[in-house]
Amino acid sequence: MQLPAAAPAGDSTALGGASEQDEGAEGIQGVLTAVRRHLGMDVAFISHFETSERVFEYVDCAPGGPLRPLQRLSMNEGYCLKVVRGELPECIPDTSKLEAARQIPQTTAVPIGSHLSVPVRLRDGSLYGTLCCFSYLPNPALGEREMRLMHAFAEVVGLRMDERSAGQRARESAAREVHAAMAKGAPRIVFQPVYSITQRAVRSFECLSRFDVAPQRPPDEWFRIADEAGVGLPLELCAIEKALQSLDAFPATCSLSVNCSPSLILSGRLEPVLSAVRAPSRVTLEITEHAIVQDYAALAASLAPLRALGAGLAVDDAGAGYASMRHILNLAPDIIKLDMSLTRNIHEDGKRRALAKGLTSFAHEIDSLVIAEGVESGDELEMLQRLDVDCAQGYFLARPLGLKEALAFNATH
Repeated sequence: MQLPAAAPAGDSTALGGASEQDEGAEGIQGVLTAVRRHLGMDVAFISHFETSERVFEYVDCAPGGPLRPLQRLSMNEGYCLKVVRGELPECIPDTSKLEAARQIPQTTAVPIGSHLSVPVRLRDGSLYGTLCCFSYLPNPALGEREMRLMHAFAEVVGLRMDERSAGQRARESAAREVHAAMAKGAPRIVFQPVYSITQRAVRSFECLSRFDVAPQRPPDEWFRIADEAGVGLPLELCAIEKALQSLDAFPATCSLSVNCSPSLILSGRLEPVLSAVRAPSRVTLEITEHAIVQDYAALAASLAPLRALGAGLAVDDAGAGYASMRHILNLAPDIIKLDMSLTRNIHEDGKRRALAKGLTSFAHEIDSLVIAEGVESGDELEMLQRLDVDCAQGYFLARPLGLKEALAFNATH
């Protein structure tokens, strides 16, 4: 291996591996950079011991250095395992003066002139790996002071890794909980009627999820936990598939709306689901105001084949914040749903009326239908009609219903 030019302190490039995705990764990388620079070494790294390999999870060195993040080496290669076993000292100021170090191929191949290594242990005392650094040339000044610093930093790293491991265990537990809930039949789908205000008739139903399993949580909490555990898309897709299984039970004049995240749309997993539906034009995809969209062009491109199938698009929770207007302007939805915070007591609040009127006028200018959510009184419904809002849903009109009840309700309304 060609000898890299030693980098003066402050001129290195910090290289983070998969751990860049973890909370606190920047802090760990900062600790590693501080170790290397403070001790005047050329390379510093944190390795994680697996069964037969060690993984260089964090690396700090000059560009073109001998190590890279996520690189794997056999546990028997290099210094780390030998230091942990006591076959090499933790501090080697000059590797040329130690026979055991000279016998390690990397000593001359890298080369390694001086080497410091200390174990990284978790709170329970188990070995996570090592914190190491080395220089290409010998450094006779290395000694007890430097090792005290290395041990102190290793303790900090151990605490951070322990926190990360605890977080990972929590995510895995949550993922198992979500999968167990789905295995028990969750979520159960209920249907809330959406009324045409002028016709006073049911126009469509919004499909909502309910979880009748332990632990008892609101639906939005289940979806949040699933998302944080990395199983949000399977849960969303499960809910949508269950909802659309009921589509043919409703009259052809009735449509169903389902909530979906931008992530699910971008994943491409919705197209085969909608393609399997007999009438995709009777399906509306609702994107909430609270959903974060990083790239509207990419989202619009992913929506195109779904809309080509005939599916409609609704922006949910309009009026609750700035994001909803960005969704509307960038996605040109077929339906704009006014958030219940805007609907609540609208007959008594001039500011709410002004905003609802503005959104409704804007929606009609771009040929979008307006649905008001959370209607809980006749006075609210009457005011919405005066503001030319097209449709409404809420407890005043009907609560979410099971499938049989929804079909019966639709037949009489």
